[in-house]
Amino acid sequence: MGQKGYQSPVKKLLSWVQKQSKKVKIVLFIITVITLLVTLKLTVHNHDYFFVMAEAIHLIGLLILIYKLTTLKTCSGLSLKTQVLTVIFLAVRVYCSFIMEGDIHTVLDLITLVATLWIIYMMKFKLKTSYMADLDNMSIHYVIVPAAVLAFFVHPSVKTYILINRMLWAFCVYLESISVLPQLRLMQNVQILEPFSAHYVFALGIARFLGCAHWIIQVYDNVGSPIFLDEHSVLWIPMVFLAEMVQTFILADFCYYYIKCVMSGQLIIHLPVPV
Repeated sequence: MGQKGYQSPVKKLLSWVQKQSKKVKIVLFIITVITLLVTLKLTVHNHDYFFVMAEAIHLIGLLILIYKLTTLKTCSGLSLKTQVLTVIFLAVRVYCSFIMEGDIHTVLDLITLVATLWIIYMMKFKLKTSYMADLDNMSIHYVIVPAAVLAFFVHPSVKTYILINRMLWAFCVYLESISVLPQLRLMQNVQILEPFSAHYVFALGIARFLGCAHWIIQVYDNVGSPIFLDEHSVLWIPMVFLAEMVQTFILADFCYYYIKCVMSGQLIIHLPVPV
């Protein structure tokens, strides 16, 4: 009998947070982010691991989608436009990576690109009857054009690479930061998200946070170094930092509701009606 009214400390905490005002929630979010960043700073000494983990988690999210598409035979709740945007920025990043680095990031991005292409193929041809085209109604031009324009004016100043490659690298950074917007628009239209799609979006949120953590810690460790004093980097570094922050904040709200529903034992994620 006593177990029926029992709530775990995590559930109690989430219930308490839900009752707080919006301002209090924002303060709590900032405190949580700072705490996580300090923890990562103290425990992970090689910043490159953050990007490797982010890319690996993104790939795991796609594997979850592949499992859904192959077992449930439905792509409901998924945005084809977000997958297309993902292919674009991954293709550009793989090209730039081959030119500039050619390391583990290239391999992970290439695998992720192939997985995303397969998902697009399934959504467009094999499972097109379950695709919510009417709800996936955000034009990708509103995402691609601003990223391209910004990349034209603000890009890295590395002299060893030609100008077009530097612009392409900036383009994929900016596009990645907002590529999830069509998926979020679809979710707002649907209001309810089944587990596999929710797991995928949550994986994107974690991956974005790790990428953001990399840049925040990188900025903290290198303030005053020559790269920060380079007049050609005055705009590029803040823009990369801002892009990473945008990625994290875009998905932060969904991650909150995801954790809340999972901790309450709900398999279906119910999103609030936008005001």
